[in-house]
Amino acid sequence: MADTEFDAGVTAFILVKTTRAWLDLTVAQRIAAFEEEVLPTVRERVRDVRSRFFDTEFYSARVTDVWMWEARNHEAFELVIEALRETRFWDHYFDVVEILAGTENGYAKHYGTTTPTSITA
Repeated sequence: MADTEFDAGVTAFILVKTTRAWLDLTVAQRIAAFEEEVLPTVRERVRDVRSRFFDTEFYSARVTDVWMWEARNHEAFELVIEALRETRFWDHYFDVVEILAGTENGYAKHYGTTTPTSITA
């Protein structure tokens, strides 16, 4: 599916902090843990989502990573959380600090305005 065809009904940012259990793994072990323990669980239980991962430990001591999820609807995102909670990602490899969810351009959509909601400079 091309990115232009994905209409996200909800975008969520999961703010996490790595745990000692994650940091004690080698890079190869981290990749394996993520690809073999976390991703398969999400992929088998969830549809209509996409995600991106951002490193923030360079700029924040409270949050080391942000996992951005876009979902076609709220139910799809709820399934993401349910799936993640059943993996070692949740509270073993990472402490979930906060989840921020919203809808892109919600104000403009609600009021039917064409006011620009993003900036390109």
